[in-house]
Amino acid sequence: MHEITQPNTSESLKSKLERLTDVDVSTCYQCGKCTAGCPLNEEMDIKPNQILRMLQLEYPGYEDKILSSLTIWLCLACEQCYSRCPQEVKLPKVMDFLRQESLRLHKVNPKAKDILAFHESFLDEVNRNGKMNEVGLTIEYKLRTLNLMQDVENAPSMLMKGKLGIIPHKVQHPAEIKRLFNKIKGKGGQQ
Repeated sequence: MHEITQPNTSESLKSKLERLTDVDVSTCYQCGKCTAGCPLNEEMDIKPNQILRMLQLEYPGYEDKILSSLTIWLCLACEQCYSRCPQEVKLPKVMDFLRQESLRLHKVNPKAKDILAFHESFLDEVNRNGKMNEVGLTIEYKLRTLNLMQDVENAPSMLMKGKLGIIPHKVQHPAEIKRLFNKIKGKGGQQ
């Protein structure tokens, strides 16, 4: 996760991204390999290489268009784009930064509602237990989305195969995890 700082209204999204992530978007020469390799590119409203191009050119309105896009929420951070990139542009790091900015500026695409609910449920579960617990995550996600019956038929076989941990596993230093979450919250970060 990138370091959160106080907003500087004169700093562009591109400048802030490059400063906080150490990713130079100008190194992208638009070969399109990131988009071609992305398993979700057909679902995206703006292709990954187009996001990099918009950041490079900084045309009027690009910040709102990027931060309110569905694309930044669909990114799986699978790093297929990075592994294919001849310039080694860390696109998953860019997408993570853009998601955090989208949250901070309240520009999340309405179609990303369930994705955001999962994102928040996951982080809350890690904050609470120090690591992810499948049952706790599922319960919190279902309560946030009210998709209570979605995939419920899979639960019995997953339980029988030991794929759902009912009791959360303990971590060695839970206070350290809490300290990290509190540090991020203290800097104005979103969870």
